[in-house]
Amino acid sequence: MKPGKWNIEEKPVKIDKWDTAAVKNALDDAAKKVMKEKFGYVESHRLMDLRLLICTIAVGFSLFALVWDYLRPFPESRPVLIICVLSYFVLMGILTLYTTYMEKGIFLVALQKDEAGVDPDDRWELASMLKKYDDMYHLSMTFQDGKTGITRTKEISKCVANYFDENGLLCFDLFEPEITQLQSKISAEGKKD
Repeated sequence: MKPGKWNIEEKPVKIDKWDTAAVKNALDDAAKKVMKEKFGYVESHRLMDLRLLICTIAVGFSLFALVWDYLRPFPESRPVLIICVLSYFVLMGILTLYTTYMEKGIFLVALQKDEAGVDPDDRWELASMLKKYDDMYHLSMTFQDGKTGITRTKEISKCVANYFDENGLLCFDLFEPEITQLQSKISAEGKKD
């Protein structure tokens, strides 16, 4: 969908308002929709692709161990099994560190393409947090200038009741201005510099 054809009145999102994960995912998806459809940014999957690569390599080790043990039964396959099991657990440790320190709750990395196509793309990141049994939704928007590398961040923390009605329907018309305002504040800061 092109930025000019963005429509706020699409299919409404209904969730169980007592399910924290569903509430967070609905708000994350709505924020992602605004960034991609209203502003026309292109989603970058590099952050998630690296996680998938780590998982694929770990599963590859386990499949290799399974096949090797089938072809050469246990006493003979012991050293290969030890190496594969240790590799799997090391990769799971790396995956845990990666999701904890690199992803940090980031659910969208969007690229703002340079209109001239000469300069590097600007990068927008959205990260959120909603603790279990908490009603405060924390959203962080980070902008990184492609040319200068300067980073600007803005955050909002609001009660999820501001965005959902009593039936669990997401009130997109109340949530969308928050994302737009956050994006425009960051953009305005860049014009001052």
